[in-house]
Amino acid sequence: MALLDVNGLKIYFHTRDGVVKAVDDVSFSVDSGETLAIVGESGSGKSVTCYSLLDLLPKPPAKIEGGTALFDGEDLLSCSLERMQHFRGNDIAIIFQDPMTSLNPFISIGEQLIEPLIYHPDKARRLSREDASKRAVELLDEVGIVDAPARFNCYAHEFSGGMRQRVMIAMALINEPRLLICDEPTTALDVTIQAQILELIKQLQQKRDMAVIFISHDLGVVAGIADNVIVMCEGTVREAADTESVFYRTSDSYTKRLLAAIPEGAKTMANRAEEGQPLIEVSHLKTYFNDYSSPAARAEKRQVKAVDDVSLSIQRGEILGLVGESGSGKSTVGRSIMQLVPITSGSVSFNGTPISGLSSSQLVPWRQRMQMIFQDPYASLNPRMTVYQTLVEPLLYHGLANSNNIEQQVQQLMDDVGLARASMRKYPHEFSGGQRQRIAIGRAIATKPELIIADEPVSALDVTIQAQVLDLILDLVERHNLTMMFISHDLSVVRYISDRVLVMQRGSLIEEGKTETLWANPKEPYTKNLLSAIPLADPKSERERLSS
Repeated sequence: MALLDVNGLKIYFHTRDGVVKAVDDVSFSVDSGETLAIVGESGSGKSVTCYSLLDLLPKPPAKIEGGTALFDGEDLLSCSLERMQHFRGNDIAIIFQDPMTSLNPFISIGEQLIEPLIYHPDKARRLSREDASKRAVELLDEVGIVDAPARFNCYAHEFSGGMRQRVMIAMALINEPRLLICDEPTTALDVTIQAQILELIKQLQQKRDMAVIFISHDLGVVAGIADNVIVMCEGTVREAADTESVFYRTSDSYTKRLLAAIPEGAKTMANRAEEGQPLIEVSHLKTYFNDYSSPAARAEKRQVKAVDDVSLSIQRGEILGLVGESGSGKSTVGRSIMQLVPITSGSVSFNGTPISGLSSSQLVPWRQRMQMIFQDPYASLNPRMTVYQTLVEPLLYHGLANSNNIEQQVQQLMDDVGLARASMRKYPHEFSGGQRQRIAIGRAIATKPELIIADEPVSALDVTIQAQVLDLILDLVERHNLTMMFISHDLSVVRYISDRVLVMQRGSLIEEGKTETLWANPKEPYTKNLLSAIPLADPKSERERLSS
């Protein structure tokens, strides 16, 4: 008998717009020690399928209409709440897609990690606070948190997006579950840490004979880690086979479309960068933050040098890629340029005009001309505003629309980012992670800015929508002569879209060059490591790379 056997699962959402068949007659099984990957576009039912196993769906509107999910012979769909609480975190653990909405902002990371150890439902497995803290620090170190003992007392907002995701992985693994559900666990991670996390999951799986269900839109990751793959589309299973059959011998048109959408190779559009005065010029930028990681750090008034003496320029019409590991300072550079965080020293100029010393009110006219797409769409969208209200707000604030054309402009934005017009009245929580990111992109392009700083704008998107959004960005750059800083840990995407690339490490720029020149001849060992860690959508090659 398989460890988990799902048969005929049906989950419908009863909404004010009617019944949505989110999952419709889905069946699969996973054995101990096996990794099953579930792939498909946003909204295909991947996450809903797995959340139902732990009774994590909101009821209403969700309702399980049929099917069974036998875990070690016991039906998860019909067990009591008390029995489900035993399964959660102990036998079955889950790594959620969005770490910021899963971590408690008022409790330190360490306290959240040790909670399941000191309040374990099985008294025989409970640990003292001292032993639990020791175990938590060890696991933080395992998942790549630098200076784990000091970071134990930090809060979620003090971590970068990738570091928060690593904390979520540590939380899921701390009770050594028999089944680990990974919902886009490496979405926010740079390629080197991604490779380490995937290897860590694989090692733990082999050591504990743990089953893994791996939900992902990154087919390169799936190629290297999965034994079997199921492809979902609109709530149904389109294909189910071993990994090599799906990648090399698929006959399904939908699977072929997913594989064809993977970004490969260099940017094909001509470099439209204009000579002369740069649109953005950054000189000796330093952005430091107070270090509150420990009582000693606070007492000594230590500072974290997030950005340390960075100088760069962006020509009008250019797409500049900015890459580096999580915590290297990429996002802080973008936020500093946008004047969203106070800079310690240095200057930022927009088309020759210094903006780094302006007050909030003085910056208002500049906000229309430069916009930002944030890494975490759920945290940057107002949960009380519909999509329509979200997209209308910048148009009205900057006087770019009136009552006669506002509806038409919003509809056009919805079309541009690949969202159905019928969903304009929905709220952010009613969308998948990838769909929420599309809303954020629509809001950023609403004001027709000259500069867009895109902080991981496609990290939460499946490959087909990612391809659409990247092509949309390239099209907008060409039609409106947009300038862009594209921050990403996905080096394949950076290569596909960027004219020039800067590499950051520990707050400093260490290498730069034209995209293809840097790819062909990286000079720094750090850059070489980044490039060698790019996952390939080729099971044989990827397994050889990971094993080496």
